[in-house]
Amino acid sequence: MQHGTLAPPLAELNSSSKLIETTAPVRTGDLPRVLGVSHATAIVVGTIIGSGIFLVPQEMMRAVGSSTMVYLAWIVGGLLSLFGAMTYAELGAMMPATGGEYVYLRGAYGDLPAFLYMWTWFSVAKPASIASVTTGLARTLAIFPALAWLDGATLHGGWEITWSQIFAIAATWLVTGLNYLGIRKAGEFQLFFTWLKGGLILVIAGFCFASSRGSLLNFHTFFPGAHGGFGGFMIALIAALWAYDGWNDLTMVAGEVRRPERSLPIALIAGLFIVGGLYMATNAAIQYILPAAQIAASPRPAVTAMALVVGGKGGSWGAALVSAAMAISIVVTLNGTIMSGARIPFAAARDKLFFARMATIHPRFQSPSTSLIVQGILATVLLLAVGRFQQLFELAIFAEWLFYLITATTVFVYRRRLPNAVRPYRVWGYPVLPALFVLASALLLYFSYVENLKNSLIGTGIILLGIPLFGWIRRNRTA
Repeated sequence: MQHGTLAPPLAELNSSSKLIETTAPVRTGDLPRVLGVSHATAIVVGTIIGSGIFLVPQEMMRAVGSSTMVYLAWIVGGLLSLFGAMTYAELGAMMPATGGEYVYLRGAYGDLPAFLYMWTWFSVAKPASIASVTTGLARTLAIFPALAWLDGATLHGGWEITWSQIFAIAATWLVTGLNYLGIRKAGEFQLFFTWLKGGLILVIAGFCFASSRGSLLNFHTFFPGAHGGFGGFMIALIAALWAYDGWNDLTMVAGEVRRPERSLPIALIAGLFIVGGLYMATNAAIQYILPAAQIAASPRPAVTAMALVVGGKGGSWGAALVSAAMAISIVVTLNGTIMSGARIPFAAARDKLFFARMATIHPRFQSPSTSLIVQGILATVLLLAVGRFQQLFELAIFAEWLFYLITATTVFVYRRRLPNAVRPYRVWGYPVLPALFVLASALLLYFSYVENLKNSLIGTGIILLGIPLFGWIRRNRTA
């Protein structure tokens, strides 16, 4: 395919005069469509809800200083994420192919932008996310006395490696192995544990609201040391959007969803509503128990709230319940991250834009086996080479919002270029809502770039490194 022409999935879509088949005609090299709408929704909900809801209330309160402004940040963040999900729902229903954003970018802007997206996700964003998530899991489990050894370190010569790094590597390969056995097993795992963690979140909120230690007056308290102003609100909004992040991962496995023209929009939109409801309930429960100043002072507000609710010797039991919910949430997020990340280089390799081996499908398990293994290796390298992942995580966040912005603009390209294409779902409020999402992405990208200039420049450099690699692969492809 020449740069600027339509990608094969889009060309095939527009040559058809009818809706996409629910069992989509499978071309050679496709992964099997085995995920139902419940699995798809679980991927959205399960991947979004990690440890963020249990941790970011402190950062948000420190930024804005009042319950009202914290809620405003949650609502604005939720609406912006919903606008993005609705935009992606139109794209996904129109082009339900493995790779998600890669597919949309390639069809709209050609090979190079799609390759740079794939390269960024393959080389940094997904491995860094996996490394960050597994490290967070180790730190969460270390709260339990029986697992306190995860905070210890062992020395091998002059090279220090912590038990948490060893555990994180083991967790990476366990979940990678689950996905290697096929997306049906990984999807069932995602579905069951998403329901479980949703139930635990509601139980925690219920305990808080039922407690006599709570007070509605706490919603009217303030934290005087807050950053405040528009800058403070943007900090809180970025924190909220980080907590909502992950809804786009479903589009990466769109090629394995049954009846995608129906399932993808339902899962993306309903998933965001479910997450928003759980987030609002959890935040309200925390604020019902703790005044603003105490939320701002606590690194784990949900743990502090539950410990206070249970009280006395039972306080440790309450903290353990929240920690268990956090651990389960992180594991489900890890599964969704590994599942989705492996599909991007797989899709590029299938289009001959990456190394051919990455398009290998396991003959028995029907999984992108080579892509999963290479992704696991890259995450392991990061876990061994770097003790702290904040910098890498910030690089991933920068890249995510850059490509959110670019991908969302493709809906305008397709509407103009292909006005008569089959669109099983059309984003409501077009063009206003997609435009608002694009503008918000640009604003957040600007703030993250200015506030973290060094890492943003590094992230830009990593993306641009893909250009010579793209040229080399293209020369070899056409040689």
